[in-house]
Amino acid sequence: MQVETSSSKYGIKHYPDAIREWKKEGNYFCFYTTETILEVRVIADKIIRFRYAADGTFQRDFSYATSDTLEESPIVFGIKEWEETFEIYTDALKVFIARDNLRITITDKDGKVINQDEMGFHWQHYLQKGGKIVYCSKLVQEEECFYGLGDKPTDLNLRGKRLENYGTDAYGYQKDTDPLYRNIPFYYGLHNGIGYGIFFDNTFRTIFDFGKEREDACSFWARGGEMNYYFIYGPELLDVAASYTRITGTPELPPLWTLGYHQCRWSYYPDSRVREIAAEFRKRQIPCDVIYLDIDYMEGFRCFTWSKEYFPDPAGLIRDLAAQGFKVVVIIDPGIKVDPEYSIYQEGVKNNYFCKRADGALMEGDVWPGKCVFPDFTNPEVREWWSSLFKGLAETGVRGVWNDMNEPAVFEMGTFPEDVRHDYDGEEVSHRKAHNVYGHLMSKATAAGMKKYLLPNRPFLITRSCYAGAQRWSSVWTGDNVSSWEHLWLASIQCQRLAVSGLSFAGSDIGGFIGEPDGELYTRWIQLGAFHPLMRTHSASNETGFNQEPWSFGPDYEKIVAKFISLRYELLPYLYTTFWQYATHGTPMLRPLAFVAQHDPATHNCTHEFMMGDALLISHVSEEGMKEKAVYLPQGQWYYFWNDTVYHGGQQVTVATPLEEMPLFVKAGAVVPRYPVMQHTYETPITEMLLHVYYGDTITQSTLYEDAGDHYGYKNGQYNVINFKQASSTEQFMLKKKYFVNYETTYSHHRIILHGLPFKAGTVLIDGEPLTLTAEHHLPDGTISFIADRGFENITIHKA
Repeated sequence: MQVETSSSKYGIKHYPDAIREWKKEGNYFCFYTTETILEVRVIADKIIRFRYAADGTFQRDFSYATSDTLEESPIVFGIKEWEETFEIYTDALKVFIARDNLRITITDKDGKVINQDEMGFHWQHYLQKGGKIVYCSKLVQEEECFYGLGDKPTDLNLRGKRLENYGTDAYGYQKDTDPLYRNIPFYYGLHNGIGYGIFFDNTFRTIFDFGKEREDACSFWARGGEMNYYFIYGPELLDVAASYTRITGTPELPPLWTLGYHQCRWSYYPDSRVREIAAEFRKRQIPCDVIYLDIDYMEGFRCFTWSKEYFPDPAGLIRDLAAQGFKVVVIIDPGIKVDPEYSIYQEGVKNNYFCKRADGALMEGDVWPGKCVFPDFTNPEVREWWSSLFKGLAETGVRGVWNDMNEPAVFEMGTFPEDVRHDYDGEEVSHRKAHNVYGHLMSKATAAGMKKYLLPNRPFLITRSCYAGAQRWSSVWTGDNVSSWEHLWLASIQCQRLAVSGLSFAGSDIGGFIGEPDGELYTRWIQLGAFHPLMRTHSASNETGFNQEPWSFGPDYEKIVAKFISLRYELLPYLYTTFWQYATHGTPMLRPLAFVAQHDPATHNCTHEFMMGDALLISHVSEEGMKEKAVYLPQGQWYYFWNDTVYHGGQQVTVATPLEEMPLFVKAGAVVPRYPVMQHTYETPITEMLLHVYYGDTITQSTLYEDAGDHYGYKNGQYNVINFKQASSTEQFMLKKKYFVNYETTYSHHRIILHGLPFKAGTVLIDGEPLTLTAEHHLPDGTISFIADRGFENITIHKA
């Protein structure tokens, strides 16, 4: 029988007893106790899945998180029997399973402990609501740090925290508010230079305790479902991130314009106001690609309609905006107004598409349109219907959709009652199991519809709520934040955390959604937002009629804001390359310093500094009136972006922070591709690609990825991957290039801008052809600038 010990308000806790038998089938290993079954599945040499059947019967093996393309590819694996344990081994790991209680210890090949059960798996009956509460507790290793869990607005290192996943409309949330909008049950552990991850794939309310209750124990549990988790070994944290994204899926490449600047407000209406906003951007020469329409574009807040008063000719408006280089994104919420004259409501009722209560009554609740019903997105037939509704928006010219209120949020009630029923792809469950995937599946259906009707163009989707794996089809933002300096700091933390939780395509409401920033706060937020994958200003309507556009704070602030938005556009080829790396390899676009220098303990609690891609290190200004800032730099050499001062890493340095600058560093040896200044991503064909090359005396690799920036030709090989290698010394500069080229660019040459050359340059050799440097090649800022054909393979500069 099971070992029964301590009791709580939920009843007796049950623990597995001794293993009675075991069997192996392919890459599965099953261990049987009196009642509990442990299934160990070797996914890859560094990915092991653990799954427990508490009462001897496994539930349906089904996941909304895992990718359809996940392949099981262990190279070497097997099992050994010892007196006290079983040992499952791979080419990278050893998994020891105790014979007397199923407790697990995982080591590397050399026997170093990576992760170890404390009490391990246990469970208890959920007497109040049915089912089981399933637990797993692990020992906290010496000096262990924890990261991940999505959008939690708290310290980057989660040690000492207890947090839960239960999607919540957290309007005006503050530091340490929990839970929040997203539900990402994945975390990292780091100790003794060893990184690993645990993905607990369970959609019920899940709780994670990182040593808060007991300092030596890390626990995670769910109020229903199975104990089913993936263990992911690094040992490098970035390798863990890539493996997690392998499990939950990588995104498609977004259209290039989505990496430009987005302007949003609750709400821009009528259409004349939208035209005014667009005209101001072009008149003031502030780059912008996207304008959003919030709920007021609809007829009485009815989804998939247009207000006859405010937007009498939406297709004409969108066509005119497109001629100026703007794309339009519209909001769609899940609440469908109860209105017998409303066709969407009629269809949903007729076909039984809306969620129902346990007694069979429709789930009704008040949202923006008044009384609403809500589609059951866990039903594949409903998802297909929902996708079909986007045909009209796509034909009108809408290029992107913004899913909001999909935790789901309901006025007064907060969210759905737990007795609401869901199809759950044929399983029929209560809202307890479906809550955390409701917005996830709404966004999946939305993305599918927009993709279908926008072909051959790529769609854009942004969602407020989701579950693990949503990066396959959506971007996210950090929700209804506040215009405050603390929230500026939180924006940086949350976007770093989202990135390492698989959701790199993320940003915050620049300036804060609630309240009114002053010019300094807005400017500093724009500076941070310029280095987030999603750059969007968004604000709420208010009694004063305050508008939050880049020119709203006077000409002095406008000039600096325009400078940073313009810099964002110059860096688009670098950002797009970084997104390609994320989409191809699963590496996060934003990287906390602990993820790029995990062997340096000084980085483990760094929150202000982060990397965007391989080369840029950012440390935003998050305090009012700050005149200088201390910045920690990892090992290596770093150029200060604004003046090319070189700093040695492995230490904290102090830099001045005038309002027109923010701490921004470039890794020595890097090649950073840049565009000329532009007003939107398709303003004119690019005639010249700038390559900013930063001298370094260690071998450094850089990459430039290129494609058409829209449509799906890249999936058929229509793209370029250009790899740069700098191998310079104090006597010679050398840059080599190798490339795969299958896309014809609009530019024919590169402008090389060389930073920090430590010696007087002699002749430049471009593929063996000499170029004599003259005064015109030496720029006032100390850089050297010259032209090279797009097809160059080798540039050498010898010391004069």
